[in-house]
Amino acid sequence: MAFINYTTNNLAIKIIYYGPGLSGKTTNLRQIYYKLDPSSRGEFICLETDTERTLFFDLLPIKAGLINGFKIHFHLFTVPGQVFYEASRRSVLKGVDGIVFVADSQAALLDANIESFDGLRENLVHLNIDIKDIPLVFQYNKRDLSNLIPVETFNNLLNPQKYPFIEAAAINGVGVFETLKEISKLTVPRVQEKLLELTRKREDKEKKEKVKEESMKGKVDFDSTAETSTFHLKKIKIGSQSDIEREIENLAREFTKKTKD
Repeated sequence: MAFINYTTNNLAIKIIYYGPGLSGKTTNLRQIYYKLDPSSRGEFICLETDTERTLFFDLLPIKAGLINGFKIHFHLFTVPGQVFYEASRRSVLKGVDGIVFVADSQAALLDANIESFDGLRENLVHLNIDIKDIPLVFQYNKRDLSNLIPVETFNNLLNPQKYPFIEAAAINGVGVFETLKEISKLTVPRVQEKLLELTRKREDKEKKEKVKEESMKGKVDFDSTAETSTFHLKKIKIGSQSDIEREIENLAREFTKKTKD
């Protein structure tokens, strides 16, 4: 679920770009970073190896609009594509709100795409997340190259559930913002729904606490820590209902007098 700060009214939506190594995940984020107005983006954080592969994750916070009075930020992450960074991928997936699967369209890499998508499903299962509950968009990248995997093959093998897909050439900026808009369109309504639910629960909790606080006002708190004193019992003989009422009035009058004094 998106990170919510009720003090500052900020809400961060976490989008993960997932896919095999060198499929173009980081390239997507770089294109977004370069083309966005500086006032609309945060710092681009990128950790890489000597071979220019992302080692852990890229993070690009993007400012965007409002949801129910909350200022929205999209936090865009990529995960390392190499299989030996499985634990890192799983860590980055925690708290995900939406996923972009970036597939490499080169024919020789079909198995790598399938293996990566299977890994995504396994990692989500490990985190107790049903992939059907997460907004998902496929980006079939590198469509500017030759000897490509047909879109129909991708859809049959990776996307039989018919999630939205975008054909892209991220290195040239083609399909990059279309992909971002598509995943945003799917993610925001779900986050908004969860936000309303959480807000209602928060308000209900605050109301209950307020009622409890109000009900405690005027209550007498008896101090049981005092030393034991001698117990004196005063007995009053009552003959009728009118005697009861009269005695209650007398006691009330006596108590009121003592408190005024």
